[in-house]
Amino acid sequence: MFVDQASITVHGGDGGNGCVSFRREKFVPHGGPNGGDGGKGGDVVIVADLGASTLLPFRYNTLFRAQRGRHGEGSNKTGRSSDDLVVEVPVGTIVMDEDGVHELADLATQGQRWVAAQGGDGGRGNARFSSSVNRAPTRHEPGRPGEHRRLRLELKLLADVGLIGFPNAGKSTLIARISAARPKIADYPFTTLEPHLGVVDAGGYRSFVIADIPGLIEGAHKGAGLGDRFLRHIERCRLLLHLVDGAFVEREPVQAIRTIETELSAYSPKLAAKPTILVVTKSDAIQDSGAADRLHAWAAEQGRQCFTISAVSGDGISTLVQCVADRVEKMPRNDSPVAGRT
Repeated sequence: MFVDQASITVHGGDGGNGCVSFRREKFVPHGGPNGGDGGKGGDVVIVADLGASTLLPFRYNTLFRAQRGRHGEGSNKTGRSSDDLVVEVPVGTIVMDEDGVHELADLATQGQRWVAAQGGDGGRGNARFSSSVNRAPTRHEPGRPGEHRRLRLELKLLADVGLIGFPNAGKSTLIARISAARPKIADYPFTTLEPHLGVVDAGGYRSFVIADIPGLIEGAHKGAGLGDRFLRHIERCRLLLHLVDGAFVEREPVQAIRTIETELSAYSPKLAAKPTILVVTKSDAIQDSGAADRLHAWAAEQGRQCFTISAVSGDGISTLVQCVADRVEKMPRNDSPVAGRT
């Protein structure tokens, strides 16, 4: 099961209490106070890990509490500080506040760390309060409580290329053709219910990662279909492939393209501004060649690249893959730095 959203609660460990103790040894008069400080509580640290691919574990385990620090002891012994609690999340996870409004951290690369909840400091023992006017203090401090907060995790897949288009435009068939990804393929809308990633070998030691998301429909940015839930997964993509059903049965192609682009713009202007290549699919099933010619002419007028392919027969696939690899190779990576404290 693919899960891309989760809510968790994190507790930093409480600090250990300071100790009240006095030195008592034979032949050592006036020993004085020797209570040690408490140890620091552990932090809860969220770490990006390539070995994780979904937020599914956080559906069943939502509470993460670090251990408290040990209390101080006599003979000026400081309590042991607790180890940090490390929580591993998939690379590409964004940490939000409880309401999902403010972004706290963007864990976009392997090994990035973010302290989600700080442990409390240990309290001071009575030895700390000894002075010339108070030789036998009984004062000590309790450990400070660890930080407590609720967080929302959102996963955005890390891919170079994203596939967009109406349902049944051929996105899943294409990703299955050019990569090892094996999404479910059928002839009914919304066969794809969750995102899929595939690695495409373009030859010459070149490769890129491609992402397939469920098909978009009009109103997707408002929640129609599955679009609003999965559009976030192509926000990190450097290039988009906009697939148009070459059968031209249900929708006029130019209008279909404009509808999808309107949805992208309504969801995020930044997403709508991403470089896009138009791809007419199912070339082996095209019945209206005039519609295909008009689409290519319109794309040329707009200064946009447009390819015609068949993922079933392989027609045009190699040319498309090489073009995509060339475009991706020239684009800068847009990995986001970690936000907030580290």
